[in-house]
Amino acid sequence: MRRARVMVVTTLALSVFGCNRSKQESHTDASSAPSAHAEVHWTYTGETGPDRWGALQAEWSPCGGAGQSPVDIDHTAKSEATDHPVLQILHRPHVADEVNNGHTIQVNYTQGDTLRLGSDVYALKQYHFHAPSEHTVRGKRYPMEMHLVHQADDGRLAVIGVFIEQGAHNKAFDPIWSNLPRTAGGESHLDNVTVDVDQLLPRKSAVYRYDGSLTTPPCSEGVKWMVMATPIQLSAEQIGAFRGVIDGNSRPVQALNGRVVTVDEVQNAVANH
Repeated sequence: MRRARVMVVTTLALSVFGCNRSKQESHTDASSAPSAHAEVHWTYTGETGPDRWGALQAEWSPCGGAGQSPVDIDHTAKSEATDHPVLQILHRPHVADEVNNGHTIQVNYTQGDTLRLGSDVYALKQYHFHAPSEHTVRGKRYPMEMHLVHQADDGRLAVIGVFIEQGAHNKAFDPIWSNLPRTAGGESHLDNVTVDVDQLLPRKSAVYRYDGSLTTPPCSEGVKWMVMATPIQLSAEQIGAFRGVIDGNSRPVQALNGRVVTVDEVQNAVANH
């Protein structure tokens, strides 16, 4: 069947500047629980691991729901004519902080990019990393995965997932990797640093779409997931540098429970703003 066309519009570069956001504020995202729940301890192993998240706090009961993420993407992914709205990502200059929140390294924005899904508009709040990848493809797990978390004014979330494989050195990540906060609660302010956002996304790919959830407590459902099929590359040294700080921060794959993963064609284009 005809594939739905999805357009990704990017500029050539994203400027990242330092700002003063609190550690507490930086924890409100799709990689960590709300700051009001910071006193409840959760981990990726043992008695406070993924199998127990839903029992640790009443508000985290969605962790046991039927529409959870991540998932394994396999032959159930269907390429078909759909009414998926056009996907546009418009990159602009930002101010940012790089934070080690104890569960991941993430870069937070106060004025994020615009993600448009049809008439719906989402703002980029942060991107962060998991090692190894959380989503899998026919059981294959990549060394890392990046999540670009977007939020609409009404609180709805849309997340772009990007697989990372070992390969060539990726200079776009140098400013981030050279300032990795090595201890939980640590922050790095990225002052006057230019990050080439085009290198954060595959040049040409397909995107897997499905409805899922946050991959950490509170595991809220209703998240629009778009996982890029083609990975980007980081060098062995870059992957090792991240995993020397954060490793094993991946939730096991969850059952699809009747959900359908669709795959749409993607084209990258460049627009100036």
